[in-house]
Amino acid sequence: MHMQAFIIILIIIGAANMIINVYRYAKFLRSSQDVLSSGRKRDSFWMNLALVLLVFFLLGYVFVGLFSTPDLMVALILFFGSVFVTIVETLMFRLIDTAKERSIDVAEVLVGVIDARDPYLNGHSLHVQALTMLLYKYLPKQYKSELNPVSLEYAALLHDVGKLGVPEAILNKPGKLDSEEWKVMHTHPDVGVKILKPLHTFDGISSWIRYHHERIDGNGYYHLPGDQIPLASRMIAIADTYSAITMKRSYKGAKSYEEAMKIMREAAGTQIDKDLFDIFATIPKEELDKCQPKKVDLKKENDDAYIETIQTKV
Repeated sequence: MHMQAFIIILIIIGAANMIINVYRYAKFLRSSQDVLSSGRKRDSFWMNLALVLLVFFLLGYVFVGLFSTPDLMVALILFFGSVFVTIVETLMFRLIDTAKERSIDVAEVLVGVIDARDPYLNGHSLHVQALTMLLYKYLPKQYKSELNPVSLEYAALLHDVGKLGVPEAILNKPGKLDSEEWKVMHTHPDVGVKILKPLHTFDGISSWIRYHHERIDGNGYYHLPGDQIPLASRMIAIADTYSAITMKRSYKGAKSYEEAMKIMREAAGTQIDKDLFDIFATIPKEELDKCQPKKVDLKKENDDAYIETIQTKV
């Protein structure tokens, strides 16, 4: 009698563990639509098949527990089988998280080097990335449900990668650009999309990067009105605007937090999204200050360039 009770307890614990495993894996599949996790259709097929098999195994636990008289060996197999699935899932999730962290670290270093072409933009992309993710943290749930945070982080980080196609003479010009130079500068969102095009994993964020200079009133680079501009692009635009105002440029000095908020409040509803700015304005100044990255120093000695990069993670 005691042995039979022990067998039933093992099966119940195993079945409960499998329910948790199915839930964790299903949650993983729902969150695996970002620029790093989403794969080819063939990969998606196998990932969904794995979920079907997990559910099938779970039904096996229910069948054995309700419609058969299992012995101790069967109970042990079912119990340790569920433990094995838990271990495999945990290791898989940790490996994926580590790969994502390493990938974003490498991307941050590369973008830091790109920004270093212009001493006045040094650290700008990292600043925009941190500000965008801070804004995401303060978004209400209805906004968050439209975005994948990993994809958003990459779009914010890579928003200016197209400036690789802009001559340094324009980037470093000690004054305002003329009309022809602005035409060249206006091409950088499209250039960025073209640079990332061979990496098909970034297809989902290409429009976010292309339209990050759009204005709510429709007078941006591509003349999209507010309701047609992707939410991620509108968020990046706010972060980009704040960064541009508070960072020193070749043609202007850096402005204070108070000055930046005044300028952005006046631009809300015409240049930037008013609702998103209202959320941005609630973020404490201390948290915005923490988004400021350390600089990437680009030094040259005997015609050999070497780069020393130090960054802060926010």
